Amino acid sequence: MEQLQKQVQDVADQLVESGAERGLQVAVYRHGAPLVDVVAGVADATTGRPVTPDTLFHVTSTGKGVTATVLHVLVEQGLLDYDTPIARLWPEFGAHGKDGVTVRHALTHTAGVPALPVDTTAADVCDWDRMCAVVAGATPWWEPGTKTGYHPQSFGWLLGEVVRRVTGEPVSRVLRDRVAGPLGMADELFFGVPVRARDRVAKLEDPAGAPELTPEAMAAMAEQVPFFRIVDGWTAAPPAALPTAAYCNRPDVLGADIPAGAVLTARAIARMYAALLAEVDGVRLVSAARLSEVTRPAVSGTDEITSFPVTRGLGYDIGFPGPLDSPTLFGMAGSGGTAAYADTRTGIVVAVAKNRVTAGDYGSFHRIAEVVAAALPAD
Repeated sequence: MEQLQKQVQDVADQLVESGAERGLQVAVYRHGAPLVDVVAGVADATTGRPVTPDTLFHVTSTGKGVTATVLHVLVEQGLLDYDTPIARLWPEFGAHGKDGVTVRHALTHTAGVPALPVDTTAADVCDWDRMCAVVAGATPWWEPGTKTGYHPQSFGWLLGEVVRRVTGEPVSRVLRDRVAGPLGMADELFFGVPVRARDRVAKLEDPAGAPELTPEAMAAMAEQVPFFRIVDGWTAAPPAALPTAAYCNRPDVLGADIPAGAVLTARAIARMYAALLAEVDGVRLVSAARLSEVTRPAVSGTDEITSFPVTRGLGYDIGFPGPLDSPTLFGMAGSGGTAAYADTRTGIVVAVAKNRVTAGDYGSFHRIAEVVAAALPAD
């Protein structure tokens, strides 16, 4: 597929030359085989360091798909199941009526604990035990299982602590040993990035003219967007822990396990999704039956936190408006414009990582997806 590689390279180069992007990576797989591995632009505007295939990008919530995958691998290995009550593994979590919350509820954002204290700091979210205690002590915003509402940060500790309680190992080590390592991507797929790899991380940058999120601005947004509302001192969007470029570039954030996001290469997460769909160099992460279970719609409706219509499988969003949209498409997008999606029908995986934060704007992903969709029509 040399022609597809060239077509995607041309689009990536145009995105950088136009100023729409600073630097990016694109990876495409189909039926377990890599078809595209493209880079363009610079990883750090201040030094001119170029993007290379092994440059790491903080991809915010695109990483939730990685966290869900780790969980599914453990279920596949028989260590727990989706209807296991979290409090059975993590007794402290049962406080305030959460004793019936299951792993399935956490995966589908129906657990009812989307919020953190409004004064949560970036340093706080780097403290695993502190944040697990916060989540364990949270009072649900709705009866668990009755509504779905995006859990922007708490998703990571909910599932990450389940992983730790089941295996006795931190979620980053389980990712390395049971997912990234078997796929040959142990040095390209991280939650907390080890010191030895941090010089490969791209510097994120906010767009010019991005508004400052003052308390007044937050209050004004809360009147229109439930994501920013504050209830009894708790919010889904603590100002100091929002995924701005400054937050994502912090050394302590990069080094900490915060599995509501991840730091990775596009080719690493594309390979992970490819190994969910099919065998990749002898490795398949879950069975075909498990894949069917986790990628079928589990909940749908209006999201209590974002107010958007959603359809969710177990840990992945189903469908993504744009050229690849399909009821068989699953994956996750990140707040900065990154995304990684796979299609169980076509066997196609597309992943885009980049360092210019385009909040809510997935135009670059869509331009690349257009090329891929045209070149790889459904079988």
